[in-house]
Amino acid sequence: MTMISVQQFCNHAVSTGTISDEDLLVLKREVLPEGLMTREEADLLIALERAVIGSDAFADFLVALVVDFAVWGTRPTGYIDRDVAAWLAASLSGRDGPSPVGARIAMEIVREAQGSAESLMAFALEANRRIRDAVQPARMSFALAA
Repeated sequence: MTMISVQQFCNHAVSTGTISDEDLLVLKREVLPEGLMTREEADLLIALERAVIGSDAFADFLVALVVDFAVWGTRPTGYIDRDVAAWLAASLSGRDGPSPVGARIAMEIVREAQGSAESLMAFALEANRRIRDAVQPARMSFALAA
């Protein structure tokens, strides 16, 4: 079996502009059969999600990967400390704020963890509020008669 790095996978996806179902299978089976091992791998895939067209299946897989890594693959296990919270907020925000998938990742981490730094909880709530407000049509306001 040929080992493909996360960087090589991301380079391929960026060159094609999409993540196909076949690409997702390669990611699961060949690139990350044991899940994420480093923050750098997570950062690459989080940035890739914003850069290319991916399927709902890729989004679901990315959410599960990052939640598993952040909550259960870092110390203290099951808890998100301030250092991990700061890293997650920075990575999920990117340059333009979190994507809908990034907002979902933040919320799912807060739900999964036995405890989270307050900064991550605030980030997750704000990210989801921004995403929700962006997709809801503006409400018309009417002047009330006195």
